[in-house]
Amino acid sequence: MIAYDISDDRRRARVSAILQAYGDRVQRSVFICTLEAGLLSEVRSRVSEIINPNTDSVYVFRQCSACWEAIGVHGQANVADEPLYWAVL
Repeated sequence: MIAYDISDDRRRARVSAILQAYGDRVQRSVFICTLEAGLLSEVRSRVSEIINPNTDSVYVFRQCSACWEAIGVHGQANVADEPLYWAVL
């Protein structure tokens, strides 16, 4: 899970676009990303190049599979199953 609090609209839009390429938005500033270690490092590096460390915050919460399976959801929330494959048309 990656969440952010970014004050500048342009930086926020750029970070959002990066995260949408790697995961699914579940809230305005919260993304669920299923990533191998190498891709996670890539995402963190790309985001770090954009944000202003004096004013912006980005949180990366890693979860093991057992923790992920124990997630509770309420209301309209849902936990999407990991896709088996991606189709590009």
